[in-house]
Amino acid sequence: MDEPLWLIYGANGYTGQRIAREAVARGWKPILAGRNAREIAALAERLACPHRVFALHDRRRVVAQLQGVRAVLHCAGPFSATGEPMMDACLESHVNYLDITGEIAVIEAAAARHERAVRSGVSLLPSVGFDVVPSDCLAAMLAERLPGASQLQLAFIAGSRIGPGTARTMVEGLAGGGRVRIDGRIVKVPFAWKTMAVPFRSGLKQAATIPWGDVAAAWYTTGIANIEVYTAMPERQIALMRRVVGLLSVLLKVPGICHPLGYVVGKFLTERAQRGGDAGRASLWGRVSDDSGHVIEATLETPEAYRLTVLTALAAVENLLTRGTPPGFATPARTFGSQFVLSIPETDLQWGPT
Repeated sequence: MDEPLWLIYGANGYTGQRIAREAVARGWKPILAGRNAREIAALAERLACPHRVFALHDRRRVVAQLQGVRAVLHCAGPFSATGEPMMDACLESHVNYLDITGEIAVIEAAAARHERAVRSGVSLLPSVGFDVVPSDCLAAMLAERLPGASQLQLAFIAGSRIGPGTARTMVEGLAGGGRVRIDGRIVKVPFAWKTMAVPFRSGLKQAATIPWGDVAAAWYTTGIANIEVYTAMPERQIALMRRVVGLLSVLLKVPGICHPLGYVVGKFLTERAQRGGDAGRASLWGRVSDDSGHVIEATLETPEAYRLTVLTALAAVENLLTRGTPPGFATPARTFGSQFVLSIPETDLQWGPT
């Protein structure tokens, strides 16, 4: 896919590099971009790809660097800081925007730009990675089976170690607490507000609510008014995280400490996860119910989170560039269909008892 041109921003990051390497292995030559000149140039030389170096604080410079590009796959987090500047530059440049965020605020920021994107002829497609393709597609398939559902519950096990950028983003977001959707509104709740035993395909596992992107995205995909997202977490870890979150929430309010604290704790989380090794598979569970007591459940198995992100992000880019997507904001399942995740190798859906 040499033409039309597309660009990976944050190509030198943990996930960006994996996407770039896979793209090149498929014979594509994306433009590799980011703000670290040394790392971007070295990566571009290794992969024999064109490259561009620019930061996101100067809109005019970003717009200039996007000339001749049809789509940006944005991989540079934390997206709470980088997402909106890149979206706005893409809208001004009439360049399609995709990212791999799982941050609720960024998804909402993209949704708020829908009308402007339509006028600009630009597709705004956030969350085309593990955050939130598999859970978004699972939610869509469940909603198709139970029209009129009023509650959606999703849970996942990522099945992989934590990348440095992801870990820092998680830490930096802790001060915000949890989020769920109640009666159509995103509501702030404490971290691990609710717990439940989730019947993953591998067996029952304790899980706790987290502020995952589906709290935003699944509303646009399904219209379901009440949404909770859980991740598997042992009871002792839930109790520890509740205490740690309280402390971090205070520390993160100290001016200038957010980045170094995020880096240190993120590095610790990453090293702990690396010692644990990769499970190699991600597991998801979902359930919808309506006010009459009808319930539909399903489980979904996929490659581990980072591998799935590589595959779904590249599939999204390819679909956008070769088949086209409607202008405006949309979620993955709304754009590519509820079966999109099942087109990825080594994915498997099973319906539960009804």
